[in-house]
Amino acid sequence: MPTVSEVAPLLRAEVAKAVAGQDAVVEGCLVALLANGHVLLEGVPGVAKTLLVRSLAAALSLDYTRIQFTPDLMPSDVLGTRIYNPQKLDFELRTGPIFTSILLADEINRTPPKTQSALLEAMEERRVTLDGEPHPLPSPFVVFATQNPLDFEGTYPLPEAQQDRFLLKILVDYPQETEERDVLRRHHAGFRPQALDEAGVRSVVSAGDLDALRAEVAAQTVDAPVLDYILAVVRATRDVDELRAGASPRAGIALLSGSKALAALRGRAYVIPDDVKELAAPALRHRVLLRPEAEVEGLTTDGVLKEIVDRVPVPR
Repeated sequence: MPTVSEVAPLLRAEVAKAVAGQDAVVEGCLVALLANGHVLLEGVPGVAKTLLVRSLAAALSLDYTRIQFTPDLMPSDVLGTRIYNPQKLDFELRTGPIFTSILLADEINRTPPKTQSALLEAMEERRVTLDGEPHPLPSPFVVFATQNPLDFEGTYPLPEAQQDRFLLKILVDYPQETEERDVLRRHHAGFRPQALDEAGVRSVVSAGDLDALRAEVAAQTVDAPVLDYILAVVRATRDVDELRAGASPRAGIALLSGSKALAALRGRAYVIPDDVKELAAPALRHRVLLRPEAEVEGLTTDGVLKEIVDRVPVPR
């Protein structure tokens, strides 16, 4: 069976056929996939969030479905419902688009919290309950949600419980100048985002391979001092004046899982403190709340988290 260090360059190469740059974002998505977690991608429109997820799904040979979240979207539009069949004189289940392996919840913060919360059970339990009857989702099942920055018009902040279901929140910034020039050149040469096969994106990992890769990640060695370091970072978020809500125990689990996946991507069978440092912001930024007065002073969540991580002693 292939190892994470063997597969990762292949996946990056396939995604790079469609997406120029965004290496850190791609790595974050791979971390979440290997750790069996969901990803929240935040960035302005047009920075290739959707294209990146589609390319990953194609490289992993997994079923992919995109749901455009809008203000009038209902929970049944996502989960499914029972429809009366006059020929059978009975109601039959019509499953929604959530029954897929890779679900892209596009612009998730443009729909009201009621519909956003329809994903809660699916993301946590990997199942959907319709009319009191549970229905398991395909395995694997991963949600990639995109959202616009919250100061954009017509957005609804995600409820805290909903945000907590995402393993990582990754910020997607504008590409570098050389990368953006490459984007223009590709489109000038005829690249069409709607046709990934024309770009040559091919499958390099099967669903069975992904299970084996996740098992490799789960078996990563984490020494007691590193576990204590993760615990110290998480608990430190609860003792700073700038935050009105610190990270929960689930945040510590996310930081641990993500660090194990990152270590495997780096070709190691063990986690080091640098893995924890690198994953601290993506794993915690959506799980802590900044005080309003701290925002007025110009502080940011990422800035506060960096100060916390820099302050916690690193184990030798």
